[in-house]
Amino acid sequence: MLKSMKQKFGGGKKETTKTRDEAAPTSSSSSSKTASSSIGKLTSASRPTSAAREKPPIPVLNEQTFVQYYSEPLPSFRDVAPAEKQYLFAQKLHLCAFTFDFSDPTKYVREKEMKRQTLLELVDYANSGSGKFTEQVSEDIVFMLSNNLFRTLPPPRSHEVENYDAEEEEPSLDPAWPHLQIVYEFLLRYVVSNDTDAKVAKKYIDQAFVLKLLELFDSEDPRERDYLKTILHRIYGKFMVHRPFIRKAINNVFYRFIFETERHNGVAELLEILGSIINGFALPLKEEHKLFLQRALMPLHKPKCVAMYHQQLAYCVTQFVEKDSKLADPVLKALLKFWPVTNSQKEVLFLGELEEILELTQAPEFQKVMMPLFKQLAKCLNSQHFQVAERSLFLWNNEYIVNLVAQHRHQLLPLVLPALEENTNNHWNPAVHGLTCNVRKMFQELDEQLYEECKRKYDDEQQQLRQQLENRDKKWTVLQQVAASKAPKGTLDNKLPKYLIKQSSVNGF
Repeated sequence: MLKSMKQKFGGGKKETTKTRDEAAPTSSSSSSKTASSSIGKLTSASRPTSAAREKPPIPVLNEQTFVQYYSEPLPSFRDVAPAEKQYLFAQKLHLCAFTFDFSDPTKYVREKEMKRQTLLELVDYANSGSGKFTEQVSEDIVFMLSNNLFRTLPPPRSHEVENYDAEEEEPSLDPAWPHLQIVYEFLLRYVVSNDTDAKVAKKYIDQAFVLKLLELFDSEDPRERDYLKTILHRIYGKFMVHRPFIRKAINNVFYRFIFETERHNGVAELLEILGSIINGFALPLKEEHKLFLQRALMPLHKPKCVAMYHQQLAYCVTQFVEKDSKLADPVLKALLKFWPVTNSQKEVLFLGELEEILELTQAPEFQKVMMPLFKQLAKCLNSQHFQVAERSLFLWNNEYIVNLVAQHRHQLLPLVLPALEENTNNHWNPAVHGLTCNVRKMFQELDEQLYEECKRKYDDEQQQLRQQLENRDKKWTVLQQVAASKAPKGTLDNKLPKYLIKQSSVNGF
């Protein structure tokens, strides 16, 4: 085997103890370059299997070392002795630490492909069995990962927040993804591997590393955010010492998004991670977790772009209410606090979330918030945006919510009935009109006497309102007549500038 490897790599020449780093290319002929680099690679094959070398030092990433590492491909893992594989593993990690500019596809084509193949070899090597991720190579692993992943993200594209639709807009894809994807895959393998001892690896996967990972969540490439979501979740699960720090760091991302920028691409992914974390919270809930709900999650309803992450946000909120039903009261009050006034699409989202929360709300908590809640629902019932009115009427299709309303119908029907009558008489949309009639019928069947009493009161109020309008019109008619009688001769159509009407003419009004 040794003889065949000599013939393959060194042409049968005498071997030397020079390493690859020492065998840098010079201005000599190409044959001498090949020989010297091959000699550096052969060192591992000539050693006894029991005499494994020490790990090579981490290189300085400059032009000179770039030329050294990419002059010739490194041997494959299957072509070296088992004792030398970890040394070769470190060498390949160092080679992959160099990064390339992918904005020009014509530059460094050979080197880019060499790095891609080497990255694939690293992933295959990591999957081939245990004993790969030792403490000796952890520093080299993080060195390679940091140089590839932790970079300055391109500036965000400018778009109007109000008109932005994440589903319709074309995502911005990173041109370096052919390398980045394999690097992320390797990081995932490193984190989930049984060889990676959290007590040892926490020196390398430290708080600074986690913070830099969180910064990458602002990437516009959805493929990258998806990998980051999985990796950060795995880190949270494995490195228990980092859990409070990760939660606090995510809080800070949310605070900056809510109160400063209102722009971040990874809020949905971070909320998806938190949804899984919240699901694992032990009972009773810590005060820290309740504060997180009130100070971070509920204010996330405020930004205009809430539609981009509302599904994940609603899941997190309902997880809290499901774990502690007493939280329904502060959650519903906060939802009313951030209820949109002019944004109908947000209002439809809020109504959907409201239904999910009400399904988990117990009667005592419902009683605390039902009056302001149904005042808001009455406004939604009368909305001229048919989707808002329709979505609010759909709440009465929920049996649990209907039971809650039935228990407090004496307080709630007087709030809702005027809106129902207004829809029946004036709403322009046929679907809303039909749903309104169904809800009216339901209240009539629930308590006909109460319904008739509320209907009578509503009719009396409408009659008083009509009388007030008639009286106001009469006063304006008299005022017009007085103004016309005081008008100077020659005033066209008896019209008079306001400043000519004397105050004495309207003393009786």
